[in-house]
Amino acid sequence: MPKTIQRMLTVITCLLLFWTVMAESVSALEARDRTELWRDIDEYMSRSMKANHIEGASLSISLNDKTFYAKGYGTFGENQSITDETPLPIASLSKSFTALAVLQLVDKGRIDLDEAYASYFPELAPQDPRVHDITVRHLLNQTSGLTDGTNPDMTRTPQFQALHEANRLLNEVELAHKPGTTYSYHNPNYMLLANLVESISGERFSAYLNRHIFKPLGMNHTYSVSTTHHINGNEAIPPGHYSILGRSVSRSEPLWFIDGPAGIVSTAEDMSRWMIAQYSGDLLPPALMNEFHSAGDVSPYGMGWLPDQDPASGRTISHSGIFWTYKSEETVYLDEQMGITVMFNSGLNVFVNYSGIIDGVAALMRGEQPNISFLNDRNMSMIMMALILATLVWGIYTSIRIRRKKKRLTIGMFLLISVIRLIPALILLSLPPLLTFIGGGRVLPWSGLWTTLSSPIIWLVVWSLVNFVHVACYYNVYAHYAKNSQSMANNP
Repeated sequence: MPKTIQRMLTVITCLLLFWTVMAESVSALEARDRTELWRDIDEYMSRSMKANHIEGASLSISLNDKTFYAKGYGTFGENQSITDETPLPIASLSKSFTALAVLQLVDKGRIDLDEAYASYFPELAPQDPRVHDITVRHLLNQTSGLTDGTNPDMTRTPQFQALHEANRLLNEVELAHKPGTTYSYHNPNYMLLANLVESISGERFSAYLNRHIFKPLGMNHTYSVSTTHHINGNEAIPPGHYSILGRSVSRSEPLWFIDGPAGIVSTAEDMSRWMIAQYSGDLLPPALMNEFHSAGDVSPYGMGWLPDQDPASGRTISHSGIFWTYKSEETVYLDEQMGITVMFNSGLNVFVNYSGIIDGVAALMRGEQPNISFLNDRNMSMIMMALILATLVWGIYTSIRIRRKKKRLTIGMFLLISVIRLIPALILLSLPPLLTFIGGGRVLPWSGLWTTLSSPIIWLVVWSLVNFVHVACYYNVYAHYAKNSQSMANNP
């Protein structure tokens, strides 16, 4: 063999060996970095759950075209570990699946987004003629004119039993707004959409989702239920919880018809596949995919998503899922090709910033350091317990002081004191309309208020009872001086 060729072969062999060693070193470095990142994520999740008295959670992270991380945290039942394959309710994250089902039928030419919903159901005979103006797009964008105030949802008694029953509400309801003019988040909008999918496809809605969405995406452990009773009765699903004065309490989810807006149960591994599909471009043709991920005409709410534009991360789509004993959060960073979903077996809590946990995981993925907010359930529960104790001490001290001082009271002074002392009780009784106003018109049942605000409610009850005792003490003082005055008048 010529020496020149021999030298070339030697050089090539050395280069190949060099690149092999370098590739192995880079691979080892990436593996080490990934392991460290996973450790940081686990530590952050554990700290967040401990700070917010969350019993169990499931985390899913997608990156590019793969599942980057999927893991469960906590235990349930007989020390069963929550894993990436443990089913948990995703609540209102279900709306984006329902919207996709509608858009699939739009793609096939079987549904028109701007056609009136009533045109698909000629048997409808609504009392309010504006119902005929509600389009499929209005339902998707939550601008149908239906609201919790005019059409009960969580407070409906009895709850619906099947999707076709939802059409009855359109015959009876008076719309709060002209369709297409005002945004109002209302779950029955998505019940009607699920009913439309069921009617047009000829398949049960749950079967349609399984055949046309779950199976094609490889979401083999995901399914849809019609009521929360199907969640409570499933031993594979970790039981839900709520927090009361820093103590996590297990409770069954109240009965609620959820087919369409909130009925899907999924796993961390499956939700990763769902998020990947949002930026892989395989779900719908580009034009429909753009509509799927775009905001509505009159509000930021789109089609089962809240689209946004972040200056740092680019386009995002997100949604939260709320039950009284379960919670979920999902954000897909479309331009970064990253998605994060977290599912919790604890419910809506005024002291827990669930979306902040998503932000913390995203920060870690970008090499930043997240913070655990001071406003968490542990700290706020301690503050509430201190307030309750202080209220009781103040109440006892003031009661003794009123009795000992026995300051003369007129009827006017007594009535003014009584009205002021009734303020905590009035606040307590005003919670439903107050939270309806704050929550954009959502009408909440007392059972939901209790699980969401149990600690503040306990404080308001204690404060009200203490004030009632004070009013009774003041009345005794007033009655004492009134009796003495009457006696002096009768015996001049």
